[in-house]
Amino acid sequence: MKKTLLVAVMALLCFSLVFAAGAQETGSKKGQYVIKTGIGYNDQSLQYKTLEFMKANLEKATDGVVTMEIYHSSTLGDDVAILEGLQLGTVEMFCGTIGPAAQWSNAVKLFDLPFLFTSYAQVDALLDGPIGQEVLDSLKPFGMIGVGYWENGFRQLTNNVRPVRTPQDMVGLKLRTMATPVPLATFKLLGANPTPMNFGEVFTALQQGVVDGQENPWETILANKFYEVQKYATNTGHVYSPFGIIFSQKFWDKLPANYQENVREAVFAARTFNRESARASEQKIIAELRKYMKITILTPEELKPFQELTRPVYDQFSKEIGPELVKKAVDFLASM
Repeated sequence: MKKTLLVAVMALLCFSLVFAAGAQETGSKKGQYVIKTGIGYNDQSLQYKTLEFMKANLEKATDGVVTMEIYHSSTLGDDVAILEGLQLGTVEMFCGTIGPAAQWSNAVKLFDLPFLFTSYAQVDALLDGPIGQEVLDSLKPFGMIGVGYWENGFRQLTNNVRPVRTPQDMVGLKLRTMATPVPLATFKLLGANPTPMNFGEVFTALQQGVVDGQENPWETILANKFYEVQKYATNTGHVYSPFGIIFSQKFWDKLPANYQENVREAVFAARTFNRESARASEQKIIAELRKYMKITILTPEELKPFQELTRPVYDQFSKEIGPELVKKAVDFLASM
């Protein structure tokens, strides 16, 4: 009887060891799933710090089974290269301005429409709701899984020629913009000369006078020291530019469901950190930039001529973006 019991115990022990080893092989090894991502901004930017925040939370939640590798300063290429990497499976995560994804989905161009948002409350309500998710889901046919949005911010204008207070002041300015059609059309309507350029080239282009100015959120202007090569800034706030948090479907499909949920939770926790940090520091950033630049703050009344001049962009791109999507977004925001 004792011998039989001993054999049974030993068999059970062996089975447990085999099962544990098998479980480790199928999803419990530290570092088994690696999320590699790259950004154009430097390691002093809030974007980089937000990724570090996400990395810490995710690796803790998964006991190191899912890890992150973060590359900054365009080490892995520009935003388009990262998005292409998602499709190829060479990069697992995109965390950049979502605008370049318009090469795959016209719905993404919704966020490039000028003066679509006028407040952070509008931003959060639309991006975190069904309309924001609809835009992200439009990328799924191209092998991209959109999980959410982080804050890049309202884009502001800087230049080296003159202070900008009216649309007339923009006439003739050669401005670096993203290589997407809606911003190009917007600045042409304002009389400027938009010049598409990769973000990593912007500082040198400003320094050498290749372009007169650029447009980016305040935090980006400070973190990348554009104040060293720009004299004037204006709070045009012409576009709210979100970071899209998008994963490679090739990676996502390999990730067990429990770890997918851990990733989502880490993205959303980082979103809260990101938005709170960005908004709390905005006035401090403007005050810091005033030490180096002449900053023009426009009132809502002074912004109206900019809004009116750029309104035709909605008609120009509505069919391309999707009339129903544009109408849903405009009506939703107008109801707030």
